[in-house]
Amino acid sequence: MLTKYIENAMRLAHYELMENGRFYGSIPKCKGAWAEGRTLEECREELRAVLEDWVLLGLQLGHRLPVVEGLNLNRSNRKAVAHAQAH
Repeated sequence: MLTKYIENAMRLAHYELMENGRFYGSIPKCKGAWAEGRTLEECREELRAVLEDWVLLGLQLGHRLPVVEGLNLNRSNRKAVAHAQAH
């Protein structure tokens, strides 16, 4: 579920070429998740790493994460999913 969440969030990323020739990428739904790189591919790779850390830290700190394309990683939802899978 975590991998799918990351993949779905990455599809929501926006990229732009900055005046300095570097690429900037962000995921508007995930406030604070942004990266830059010399190439678009480098920017994408860095953004994915940032997003992974952003999600893991958010889960660890109990922050409310955005629902991405129907995937909800928030604690209340995780309890409901675990309960449903147990029965």
